[in-house]
Amino acid sequence: MSEKMIYLVDDDTAVREALTLLLETIGMKVLSFPDPFSFLDKFGSLAPGCIILDIRMPGLSGLKLQEKLAIASCDWPIIVISGHGDINACRQAFRNGAIDFLSKPIDEQDLIDAIQKAHALLDRHENQRAEITENRDLLNQLSSREREVLDMITQGWATKEIAQSLSLSPRTIESHRKNIAAKLKTTSVAEMTRIVLESMPTAPD
Repeated sequence: MSEKMIYLVDDDTAVREALTLLLETIGMKVLSFPDPFSFLDKFGSLAPGCIILDIRMPGLSGLKLQEKLAIASCDWPIIVISGHGDINACRQAFRNGAIDFLSKPIDEQDLIDAIQKAHALLDRHENQRAEITENRDLLNQLSSREREVLDMITQGWATKEIAQSLSLSPRTIESHRKNIAAKLKTTSVAEMTRIVLESMPTAPD
């Protein structure tokens, strides 16, 4: 069903085994962990994926693990599961960035729907990262002077204003503008502005 990874973190062996069997039966790839510490030990070597996280675990709670991942700027979608109907924990999980909160026993269709939502979010993050890389590659072609001129162009400066500010002739600025347009593959100031803005990292959803 999907090649994206699912990381299941739950101290309950029976829950891990049941959910892993369910998800693998429908073609999903699952890697399970008995506690947050074992997940954190492997985190740096894992491919982006969806995290299914039990909220109550000894040693380090699911909420604390969420906080640690947020500090690490991890934008992987998190589905929180709990055997306790704790509304305060639910609120905190969503504040920490969870995309769904499911109560045990887990409804199979609710879990699948949440995972599909998580995978769509992963696709969007991947596309955003690809766009950032593409735009940075375009901007890296510019000389330092061309980048300086581009920054002024995207701030709405006219050629004469840029020339005066940089103590250059308008003809030189026009030459820089032509080079910038050729390297960025657009003459549109709006498109140039988009490239600059979308070369910057975006905050996680």
